Order: sequence, then structure tokens, then C-alpha cells
Amino acid sequence: MTATSTDPLERLEATLGLDRSAPAKRMLVIVNPYATTVSDRLKHLVVYALRGSYQVDAVDTKARDHATELCREAARQGYDVVVAFGGDGTVNEAANGLAGSDTPLSCLPGGRTNVYCRMLGIPTDVVDATEHLLQMANDWHPRRVDLGYVNERKFLFSAGVGLDASVVDRVDAHPNLKARLGEWFYTWTAINTFNRRYLLNPPRLEAEIDGQAVSGVTAIVQNAAPYSYFGSRPVHIGEGAALDSGDLSGVVLERARPIDIPTIAWRALSRRARMTRHRQVHPFSGLELLRVRSLDDRPLPLQVDGDYIGEVEEAAFGVTPKGIAVVS
Repeated sequence: MTATSTDPLERLEATLGLDRSAPAKRMLVIVNPYATTVSDRLKHLVVYALRGSYQVDAVDTKARDHATELCREAARQGYDVVVAFGGDGTVNEAANGLAGSDTPLSCLPGGRTNVYCRMLGIPTDVVDATEHLLQMANDWHPRRVDLGYVNERKFLFSAGVGLDASVVDRVDAHPNLKARLGEWFYTWTAINTFNRRYLLNPPRLEAEIDGQAVSGVTAIVQNAAPYSYFGSRPVHIGEGAALDSGDLSGVVLERARPIDIPTIAWRALSRRARMTRHRQVHPFSGLELLRVRSLDDRPLPLQVDGDYIGEVEEAAFGVTPKGIAVVS
């Protein structure tokens, strides 16, 4: 074992010569044991390392929404910080439990994409992220950021109804392929889902934007930017919203034809071209409320922060300025 090993477990073991003076802050680490990069050994090493600077309790999630329950209890018990160790779905559940409380949220990367970690400036390498959280104890600056919501569910950076939610639903049904192939599995699933459900007679929706009715097949709403990442490259959809802007941005995809999909994908990944200028895209920004409903009585698939949560007849999006505390 060497300090230059690329194995995160070996690197953590090599950096555990920590100052074990009495920690002052209480930390609850909520671990999704089924997340892409999480293992029992890695969890134990991370928790042991964090105990160099915090009083740490660690709990594994047992089922969907368990993290939300754990976070509500953590806020009641007065923990100084809750760390979600998993993918963006785990972080989203934690946020739903901490919303409106004074207990700040932080995170450790355990998923494939780790969008919110990146937004908070936390490294996506678990060893670097652990060291970052250790250093954070001596430079403690919690802050409040905006929290989006759709119906009763909170979201941290993005939500959507339509094609993107259908893709998330199908990706989540194959966790092993998701873990192994990552963004390429998303790409294949997006093409397959489009051909099956959106090529002919796609579900239609209508969004109410500043008193104007805009019809389409997909609505994407952002509380922050970017929408997601493709590997290390940010995926840009809406323009304007930030973690502290107090508003929402996004797009309505008015039509999805085979001729349009390649240029839409290119704009989403381009460093220069803008999605909001595509001829089939209706952009919006500066909104505090947005309502989306089905136009043809077919329920709309809904995702929040890359996590599929079911079908709805109507989705009411909004934002709570400074709705959650974070520390990073």
C-alpha cells in the first residue's frame, strides 16, 4: 500500500493518521448501501476518518424515503450537520427531511453523477471529499440556499415531466447497468425510450408560463445549474436559475421528432451553443411558480434530482428561497 495508490480504500487507509482530539460538532452520516460506489469497507473507513473531526453517527437506509425520516429526526435531535453518502437520490431524500430546519446538509459522493456535490464544491472523489469535510470542521460556514418543489416533493437542482422522467424510470429499473455503464446507459435508454414512447403519438402536456399556455412533450425545471453532467461535462438546459437566485428556469420541449433530437442533444452538451435557442424549445426563466398538466388524460412521469417518483396528472413547481441550510 502506497500513498500514490489509485484505490480509494487504500488511499483512505493511508491518510488515517488523524488528530484524535475531542471533536465538537455532531454529524449524522446517512449511507445508501446500494449506491454505485458505496461498500461496507469504504463506509467504515470514511466514518472512521470523519471521527477525527466530528462526533459521528452513521445509519444505513433501509428503504425508499428512509433518509427523509432519519433527517427529520436528526433535526429534532440537534445534529450540527447531516451528510448524505450516496447518489443524488439519497441527497434529495435527505433534503426533504431537513427542509425548513436549521440543520445543514452536506454530502459525500456515492453515486455515478453526484450533481449536488459538484454544485456545493465538494470533490467527486470520495477520498478528496472526506478530506474536504474534515477541513470544513475548522472553517465552518453554513449558508442557506434555495429549494425547489413540485407538488409535495422538494428538489435541489432539477425536476422534469415527460421524456427525461421516462428515461430515469427505465434507467432506475436496471441499477447494475446504470452502475457499470453510467452515462452511456442513459444515452442508450434515452434513444430506446424515445423510439418506443415519443416517436409516435407521444403524451402531451401544457405548461402555464406567465399566463401563456405552452404545449409540448417534456418540461424541465431547474432550481440551479447545470441540469446534470455527462461524465465531466455539464449538461446545460435552462438558463438563469442559481442556488441563491430565488427563481426557476427551464424549458418546454414543444415537439420531439427524429430530426430534432440530435441537435437538442448537441446543444445540451455544447460549450457554446444554447439549448434555449433551439426552434423546438420554449425557454423560461425568473419564475416563482409553474404549472404543468396532461393534455390528453395520460399521466405524466415525474422525476426530481434524477430520481423517478411516479406519475401525476398535474405538477405544480415552485421555489422556496433559502429553504435549506447547507455546509461545504
